[in-house]
Amino acid sequence: MNWHKPAGSISSADYDVVVSPGDPDWAHTGLRVANLAAGESRTIETGDQEFVIVPLAGRRVHVSSEPYEVELVGRTDVFAGPTDVAYVPRGRTLTVTASEPSRVAFCSAVAGSDQRFAVVTRDRVPVELRGAGNASRQVHNFATPAVLQADSIICCEVLTPGGNWSSYPPHKHDEERPGVETELEEVYYFEARTEPGGPASAQPHGYQAVHGTPERPIDVDARVVSGDVVLVPHGWHGPSMAPPGYDLYYLNVMAGPGPERAWRICDDPAHGWVRDTWPDQQPDPRLPFTARDRPRKDRTDDTTNDPEEAR
Repeated sequence: MNWHKPAGSISSADYDVVVSPGDPDWAHTGLRVANLAAGESRTIETGDQEFVIVPLAGRRVHVSSEPYEVELVGRTDVFAGPTDVAYVPRGRTLTVTASEPSRVAFCSAVAGSDQRFAVVTRDRVPVELRGAGNASRQVHNFATPAVLQADSIICCEVLTPGGNWSSYPPHKHDEERPGVETELEEVYYFEARTEPGGPASAQPHGYQAVHGTPERPIDVDARVVSGDVVLVPHGWHGPSMAPPGYDLYYLNVMAGPGPERAWRICDDPAHGWVRDTWPDQQPDPRLPFTARDRPRKDRTDDTTNDPEEAR
């Protein structure tokens, strides 16, 4: 099985990305990403899945799921800080409409119980700086168990400055061990940008690794660009690497079969010692990311970014 899905390889007529529970060797989580023109909509019957709607780009996104009608305050792009998000339970009709050209993520997971429609506004999204030194990254925990009530879905997004590593040390969550580890499959959706000052001809990208155990082998060593997806059914995942010159973003969607909605991880024992080096280092001064305040230069004459700790 190829767990790296390049941009455009899992698209449909209405969505640039389609991951669904019931896909081969995939059971619990889903993700759809749509690019919408101004006034354009997408409607989904949620069925047995719950959804978290995440505006990736676009400053106003309307979400309708009767009797609720809300307008989410979005952002210009994923590097411009957190966004409002909406939670829609199973068994609903969901419609998302863009007020301007927008890109929207429809994160989903199979749900076993009814929950309440909810909105987490961007001012309530915990923005945390994790790691230190070149393992510094920024985490938006908008749909983790402490922030959003849901049945099974857990979502967050991570921003990594160029030259830094995240999802490190490599970690896993593929076994049910009470109080120690929870079984969660995971979706990584990527976007990348050139750092301020880079040329328009640059090609933003990052790298994602996944490795398994002797009993459950898996091997991913992928160069990723905007729109790529890496699926993690099991195994040690990380690092996510942002090469110098390019900032990396990823959206994580997690869910599993266990009775408890919890996010517990364990580090790869070969690499967990790295975490002990962080107290002697400072966070990367480029964080936190907010709206870009410097335009990109066109240098045509040039010759010469607890469980959240693992994100």
